[in-house]
Amino acid sequence: MTKIGIILGSTRPGRNGEAVAKWVLENAAQRTDAEFELVDLLDFPLPHLDEPVPPSMAQYSKPHTIAWAEKIASFDGFVFVTPEYNHTTSGVLKNALDYLFAEWNNKAAGFVGYGSVGGARAIENLRLIAGELMMADVRAAVTLSLATDFVNWSQFTPGEHQLGALTAMLDQLVGWTKALEPVRNAVAVA
Repeated sequence: MTKIGIILGSTRPGRNGEAVAKWVLENAAQRTDAEFELVDLLDFPLPHLDEPVPPSMAQYSKPHTIAWAEKIASFDGFVFVTPEYNHTTSGVLKNALDYLFAEWNNKAAGFVGYGSVGGARAIENLRLIAGELMMADVRAAVTLSLATDFVNWSQFTPGEHQLGALTAMLDQLVGWTKALEPVRNAVAVA
């Protein structure tokens, strides 16, 4: 079965992302074409990148890196739930991405952003990073506005149309994840 990790890209106290990620998981779990798992970066406390060798060499020396690599390697694709901080993604998510290389390769990525303009700028930033990590990002994305999809900028109450956006993104993500399976298999054999 295709396995997709939903990565919660904020560890900030009082974060809005936890409710968003749970909403994504709750709706994704109703699907029969893939298995979904929530991966909270709070459960993987990665210090600022502290590996002495570049991730592209896959010579991880720290227990936290090895645990992170094993978790990410277990997935075929990803949904990144990202806040928008200063027109980009969170530092903790960028750091988590930077820790690894091969574990991200040849997998599909979808995005759910939230912020004053729906996290759109954070999503665009993540698309650039995904390309460098050899992930295929899907076109459809979910952009949640703090002004209209949250009460008082903090209580998550997504508009009904957001479920359609989530479904479209997940449809594309599962399709691309399955399409990339032969590529992942060929690399694993080589």
